[in-house]
Amino acid sequence: MTNLSLPQPTLADLKIEPGLPTVVSSAAGAALSLKEAAPLLREVVGGTLERAGGVLFTGFHVESIDAFQRFAGSFGDPLIGYEFASTPRSQVEGAVYTSTEYPPHRSIPLHNEQSYTREWPLRIWFHCALAARTGGATPIADSRAVYRALDPALVARFAKRELRYVRNFGQGLDLPWQQAFGANDPRAVERICAARGIACEWRDGDDGERLLRTEERCQAVARHPRTGDMVWFNQANLFHLSALDDDMQEALVDAVGIENVPRNVYYGDGAPLEADALAEIRGVLDQQRIVFPWVTGDVLMLDNMLTAHARDPFEGPRKVVVAMAQSYSEARDGERMAKR
Repeated sequence: MTNLSLPQPTLADLKIEPGLPTVVSSAAGAALSLKEAAPLLREVVGGTLERAGGVLFTGFHVESIDAFQRFAGSFGDPLIGYEFASTPRSQVEGAVYTSTEYPPHRSIPLHNEQSYTREWPLRIWFHCALAARTGGATPIADSRAVYRALDPALVARFAKRELRYVRNFGQGLDLPWQQAFGANDPRAVERICAARGIACEWRDGDDGERLLRTEERCQAVARHPRTGDMVWFNQANLFHLSALDDDMQEALVDAVGIENVPRNVYYGDGAPLEADALAEIRGVLDQQRIVFPWVTGDVLMLDNMLTAHARDPFEGPRKVVVAMAQSYSEARDGERMAKR
């Protein structure tokens, strides 16, 4: 008896809609799983991602979180952990994490992952394992377009002066330092900070708790190592105290003092950022938002330098998980990555 193999899917089995995100789905009559379509999808990504900035795979059957992890890992780079975290996340499986675990009523502003430090992933995947009943979109924005839309004088000033991110861990506010660094030993934290060029200082709280302050001077703009595009690449809009509503700002400052709030950002020399500059940045980001509805099973792949992402408030259960790859540092990898 002859074993007849099933025909392999071809590009003709896909529907591709250009744009940001470029939307890739099964053509009419082609029912494909993410695993079956993966070789074709990698081919599409190779010719699309660094031009468009992001690709949305929709309508493909994703049988499990592990299947999503294997798909993300099939692009040739090992998946990486979530280091020096700035928001609460939980490890789901292997190198897959929950998206930021903020309450459903809170929005998360547009940002490029880990652009508050000098080392970040170039690739990031989101998988919608369960779409919310209402809301819960993951808006995106072209970081090249944001760079071009901002006042050139503002961009030049931020690029020259850079940014200083100040974080205070402990006091029952924000993340504990043990979670942010994935370590319980202060000496391990100090080694991580030294390796990453982060200044750190310990102090004792009123109740004897070990408190940690970190400061890191980072880029405000960056050049993509392969495309050469200049991008707006920082989290000033998210880290600055003014990202909180007035009541929360007042409560935090009254409780711990302005120097001890969980997070804040300044110019690289420590001077305060101007309120009008932050207002312009937030206004441009709002103008550049691209919103699409999640469908359960969707996978979104972004070039993390070219495309920022956010989260809208939602109602009902929602599960979106994240994977990352290609850890990149301008100082360490710039020349090497440009040749890839």
